[in-house]
Amino acid sequence: MRPVSKGSAPSTYNNYRDAKPDLVDRIGEYCCYCERQIETHLAVEHVIPQTQRPSSATKWRNFVLSCVNCNSCKLDTPVKLSDHLWPHRDNTLRAFEYRVGGIVSAHGSLNTALSAKANATIRLVGLDKRPGLVGREPTSADKRWLKRQQTWSLAQRKRQDLQAQDTTALREAIVDIAVSRGIFSIWWTVFNGDADMRCRLRRAFVGTHHQSFDAQENAVQRARGQV
Repeated sequence: MRPVSKGSAPSTYNNYRDAKPDLVDRIGEYCCYCERQIETHLAVEHVIPQTQRPSSATKWRNFVLSCVNCNSCKLDTPVKLSDHLWPHRDNTLRAFEYRVGGIVSAHGSLNTALSAKANATIRLVGLDKRPGLVGREPTSADKRWLKRQQTWSLAQRKRQDLQAQDTTALREAIVDIAVSRGIFSIWWTVFNGDADMRCRLRRAFVGTHHQSFDAQENAVQRARGQV
């Protein structure tokens, strides 16, 4: 899950929907949870549901962007911020692990408490849903698992292409493909060990929290974050 930085509130809002253009400008047309690039039906999502805290219904600090699938999984489930890990507050690249086929799980390096929070976040927005997983089968309209699977395969092929013929032009082309498809975390994972590609990806995805990376483009503890 990509760590993002929204910055300070650019405006005040009478209706939370009015914040969407500012959010897109700050963090791109990506779901903050599943990370897919979404051109339509990308919504302003309340981290703490409006039903739980009506006073935060129009507050910038409570907004992220979410796709229909992640939003419908989360719905109005009551949340306590400290019980989950959040892309706008934590370095979520350190919290979630992406493996072959785009499987998402809590990162193996986490301690027990943080692992529980990572798993709670995965279940909250349904990132664990995939065919064949008893009790967590996705609906026919939920293709997030498939998009991760396809993106994983594509990123692997592009890494192989780069190993066969490493040029600046190809590196730039791969970044363009990644930006158009989304799911930053998969591209970042597949290009492990290639600091230049990771740097290009970090810079190309608007709103990525740059301070969550060290000089070698490895994920580091986020200031004031849980991870």
